[in-house]
Amino acid sequence: MELSIGFSPCPNDTFIFDAMVHGKIDTLGLSFRVVMADVEELNRLAFNADLDITKLSYHAMGHLLDTYDLLNAGSALGRNCGPLLIAKKGFDISTINQAKIAIPGRYTTANFLLGMAFPDAKDRKEMLFSDIEYAVLNDEVDVGLIIHENRFTYQDKGLVKLIDLGEYWEDKTGLPIPLGGIAIKKNIKQEVKQKIDDVLRRSIEYAFLHPKESLPFIKENAQEMDEAVMYSHINLYVNDYSLDLGEEGRKAVDLLFANVK
Repeated sequence: MELSIGFSPCPNDTFIFDAMVHGKIDTLGLSFRVVMADVEELNRLAFNADLDITKLSYHAMGHLLDTYDLLNAGSALGRNCGPLLIAKKGFDISTINQAKIAIPGRYTTANFLLGMAFPDAKDRKEMLFSDIEYAVLNDEVDVGLIIHENRFTYQDKGLVKLIDLGEYWEDKTGLPIPLGGIAIKKNIKQEVKQKIDDVLRRSIEYAFLHPKESLPFIKENAQEMDEAVMYSHINLYVNDYSLDLGEEGRKAVDLLFANVK
């Protein structure tokens, strides 16, 4: 049985999916047609129900619970790993409500958190996440909302952090921040969903046991090619919650869904 599967070219996703899409583990009779795209493009594809299985921002998933179910494995969820608001040195955060802010997509969890922390900050410009640092540097926007590996590169460009929106969530809720998860169409049979969850979990376990084996696939697709940055990215976003959401993870996800508007 072949299923379409969407994930991003970011190191955490290529690390997670490498074993299952390249036949390094038993896929229980399943095969996968890979669609690789930026997270907001994956969100848009899911709104059209174009993919059988896909990585999704939890913000987007909160709007799609009638179409997709959440798998237990594969989530990017944790502490000290949230999106950052950045600017040039000297920016006064008290003026954030009047600022032009670059965001990595309307349905990203990053934008959801921005709305929680600064509901009156309305001037938002959507752009590809990897373009945001340069938009700030070139004065196209006043502030940038960064995700993924840009957490590790903005300081090298002379930019400064205004606020960590993941910490904002953690301070407000006491829970880890659910950034993205793996969704599967509701109309797929339950036994197939369980197979996919099992295969995905074992793909992650394989990656943890053989962390260098996925390096060619990661390097082929990564925006930031420095190996140390790639593994810092993986270590930040792939963790025990990726293997199993668990009770605390589910509680965090349910709380985010309850606040999606």
